[in-house]
Amino acid sequence: MPSVDVMDETFLAVAPEVVAAEFAQPARWPVLWPDLRLEVMTDRGAQGLRWTVQGALVGSMEVWLEPVLDGTVLHYFLRADPAGPDGAPRPVSARRGAAEARRRQRAAKALAFACKDRLEAGRAPGEAPT
Repeated sequence: MPSVDVMDETFLAVAPEVVAAEFAQPARWPVLWPDLRLEVMTDRGAQGLRWTVQGALVGSMEVWLEPVLDGTVLHYFLRADPAGPDGAPRPVSARRGAAEARRRQRAAKALAFACKDRLEAGRAPGEAPT
């Protein structure tokens, strides 16, 4: 089991294709995850992406986009261990792993809410997505 195991879900009142476009731009990845280097493992189009992760963490990350009602549930998964001096995964104590997981959970939620704010901008609560 990885030292850092993060899961998050956020509803966005926009179509999955619109959300997918936010994550399909490799030039944005260093802005979203500045200490991680990502390589696409699986590109599922409007259903999201799955990456291998290197850098501060070594493992895998996934954005799964699930159509729900008139929008999308953005599922985010990060399963990784901190990188050792040689770049290989190095499991850490439960305490350090939990601290890093909490930090990454807060970052994931901030990323999801920023995406939600940007993509839903100008939409009043209760209005259908544009």
